[in-house]
Amino acid sequence: MDDVVFSQIDFGVLIPLLQDDDITDISYSNGGQLWIKTLTQGVKPYHIDGLNNEVMEKLAFQCSNVMGKTFNMAHPLLDAESAELRLNFVHDSIATNGIAVLIRKTPAKIRLKKEKLIEEDYVSVTLHDFLITCVTGHCNILVSGETGSGKTELIKYLASHIKEDEKIITIEDTLELHLDKIYPTRDIVAMKTNNIASYSDVLVACMRQNPRWILLSEVRSAEAVMAVRNSISSGHNILSTIHSDKASSIPMRLYSLLETSQDIDQFVKGMHRYIQLGIHVKGFFSKKYNRFQREITQVVEFYVDDVENVAKVNVLYSRDLMGNETYNNPTSHLIDYLASQGVQMREDPFVPKDAVLQTSTENNPAENSQPSSVEVLDI
Repeated sequence: MDDVVFSQIDFGVLIPLLQDDDITDISYSNGGQLWIKTLTQGVKPYHIDGLNNEVMEKLAFQCSNVMGKTFNMAHPLLDAESAELRLNFVHDSIATNGIAVLIRKTPAKIRLKKEKLIEEDYVSVTLHDFLITCVTGHCNILVSGETGSGKTELIKYLASHIKEDEKIITIEDTLELHLDKIYPTRDIVAMKTNNIASYSDVLVACMRQNPRWILLSEVRSAEAVMAVRNSISSGHNILSTIHSDKASSIPMRLYSLLETSQDIDQFVKGMHRYIQLGIHVKGFFSKKYNRFQREITQVVEFYVDDVENVAKVNVLYSRDLMGNETYNNPTSHLIDYLASQGVQMREDPFVPKDAVLQTSTENNPAENSQPSSVEVLDI
């Protein structure tokens, strides 16, 4: 851990955990219970001699002093943030079973590599290459998943394939992407919202910076939803994350965050027109691999049917609990969009080029004029 802001803080017995790259989160609660989240083993209990409420309270006071904030009964909640750490403290006047602490590590590095993703069964080679092609072709992509499923890491990996001559602006309320530090020689502007500059304020400034890509670390408020809509409707490309139970639910999840009486049909159709792809990632302990497993379980294409004027979802890829995979070809909407961006995609991108194709359209989805797994959005 190399963090200038927190260099004057003594993390004491926690230092080994902060220096372990496999550990992503450290949770302290319930009068002495310590839990860690790792990349390889998921969440598990951990024990450190000498770690108690008094040690954590001392750490909280150090952080409050560095951040120029107050932490006591009158101000029982404390958020402290630096380049690679996010800390949250809850005072024991609120957390009645003892001070509660959560430390999240957000290192300025791309943790994911293609070889590692393939080796660990995170994604297949064909699906990986398809997604990278979609990034090259300026598709607007939202990644869904539960907390800790690796949504932000996937966004960082996808963003690493953006062309070097395309300007990127990141907009975050808590710093997690760190693309400006990962690629210090590229045209990247990192913006952070606060109680003075809202998403709307920052987005106005962002537009004047003339970016090609706008990256939001997470869409979790009505203001962030409006930032997404305004970004894509003005011709910019976005990568972002959102909490959702599956990729196909992303547009409805966006609408639920709005908390307004805006016409649902109009809003959802707008999202289906402007957002090309949704990706769902899942993290769980795998009995098959006897380790914590992260994997892509669904990739969908959003579009609006030209004839029926109905919002539809084409499930391009799905993986069930048994690991069985299903692929469906993209519609002409996605292929034509990519072509308009100068990227050519085959009608059957998931079929190896040298594969022998069957002639029957019934058994060969590559020759079907329509995808075999299309949902009509019920709104």
